[in-house]
Amino acid sequence: MSSMQFEIQLVAAVVAAACALPGAFLVLRQMAMMSDAISHAILPGIVVAFFVTSDLSSPLLVVAAALTGLLTVSLVETVNRTRLVREDAAIGLVFPVLFSIGVVLIARYAGDVHLDTDAVLLGELAFAPLDRLIVGSYDLGPKSLYVMGGIGLLNLAFIVLFYKELKLATFDAGLAAVLGFAPAVLHYVLMGLVSLTAVGAFNAVGSVLVVALMIGPPATAYLLTDQLGRMIALSVLVGIISAVAGYWVSYAFDVSIAGMIATVAGVLFGLTVLVAPDRGLIAAMRRRARQRWTFATKMLAVHLLQHEGLPESAQENRVKHLQEHLDWTEDFARQVVRKASQEGLVEQLGGYLALTEKGREYAREAVVQT
Repeated sequence: MSSMQFEIQLVAAVVAAACALPGAFLVLRQMAMMSDAISHAILPGIVVAFFVTSDLSSPLLVVAAALTGLLTVSLVETVNRTRLVREDAAIGLVFPVLFSIGVVLIARYAGDVHLDTDAVLLGELAFAPLDRLIVGSYDLGPKSLYVMGGIGLLNLAFIVLFYKELKLATFDAGLAAVLGFAPAVLHYVLMGLVSLTAVGAFNAVGSVLVVALMIGPPATAYLLTDQLGRMIALSVLVGIISAVAGYWVSYAFDVSIAGMIATVAGVLFGLTVLVAPDRGLIAAMRRRARQRWTFATKMLAVHLLQHEGLPESAQENRVKHLQEHLDWTEDFARQVVRKASQEGLVEQLGGYLALTEKGREYAREAVVQT
């Protein structure tokens, strides 16, 4: 592995970690699409700042883009507060307008500079190591590594310092306001960090990968844990895995690095949807199957309890009778009886079924619960 390959992976991993930190709160606040809105809507801020400075490396571009991100949040919330449209519709109305303004400005006035829509959307991680940070005669590495590293540390510091307040404001904004935690201020600071993170990652990875890394890993982590701290840590880990694995898959197939990283993030989410211990589809299928057998076992126990001691109980408590009165197939009825027998709830005496003492208690509890 060459030094350039290592630096590309390192930049991608740092970008993924920096994006995952605020992204966890966007997922929990059900504001995932806000990352898409901000990452696209900052384009006109970058373009206008470039017109003012005529320098793509000017820090004014970062400031203008971050302010445009906050403007996007404000406009979305202003439209949403009218109660005429929902928040998702407000996002869909605001960010295409701002992004389109940026695209029009580029096409009309910046066609002769390397500020094009392809770079805006997809970025090019392979070029990140070429933009070096030189101090004196020392080459300290890619600039984007230090920019995103600094933004990542800022995100981490904000989460650590205001962890309790963020947690409360995220899950119960009303209680946070009553306790004097100023959830509105926390919200705008968080959105400011989202904007800053999107701006910092914009040049290296493009807006598409910013969204993928800000939402994909946290959404994956959300399926794996109910603890906020653990979710944030897993978000960072999944983001780094997506970045590194995505690079090597793109290298193997000679395709876009950013596109493949986003694809790997999506694949990891898809696999987690299937195999997550509690929320995954397989776990849900197993849970429904267990519930089905539990319900059937309760029906059997209650049925036998209701007919205990009655003159017709000898006929009522046959497997064939279960098929007729409980509308079960012969195979299903035998499986339920076998399961109930294994659990010590019923016993078979000749061709008849009888409840054990444990089975009677189980049936009585089932009746009380209903």
